Amino acid sequence: MHERRYSGTVERLRLPERLALLEVDRVVTLAMEGSVSTTVLDVGTGSGVFAEAFLREGLRVTAIDPNPEMLEAAKDFVPTATFIPGTVENLPFEDRSFDLVFLGLVLHESDDLNKALREARRCAIRRVSVLEWPYREEEIGPPLHHRLRAEDIVKGAAAIGLTRIETVQLNHLLLFQCTS
Repeated sequence: MHERRYSGTVERLRLPERLALLEVDRVVTLAMEGSVSTTVLDVGTGSGVFAEAFLREGLRVTAIDPNPEMLEAAKDFVPTATFIPGTVENLPFEDRSFDLVFLGLVLHESDDLNKALREARRCAIRRVSVLEWPYREEEIGPPLHHRLRAEDIVKGAAAIGLTRIETVQLNHLLLFQCTS
């Protein structure tokens, strides 16, 4: 159980070459585009890279991660955000608690794709944004057998009632914008 969860270091998550691949500012802009958002839930926050960027855009940030060491590190980078331990499959929040629920490179670590998407949808008022690795073998990121096919993400989102799903091809990653 949980063999796909990230077990590397904070430093590795913040390597300059990795950050360049993430296109953090572009992803945050796209995730917020066309929707008035004041609150965001950053699911699988890791070291807080996206939490930090959402905060710069003026959003109130709540972030969740199952790894206590990552949460402590993220607090150092983003001291004004709220950090809570937890998993993508069991979000400890009321229904419709956040304008935007952002799953940044975490869905592939989930034990249950549909349950994770269902939880994200349950907590979202306006949008669920999912950033994921492409389904191909690469030196950076998770091994291929942990990655998700784009069509599986789209089918999973549609299966739980997210009817408007836009797939945005970034320079390296994929961003799925989902609303109901």
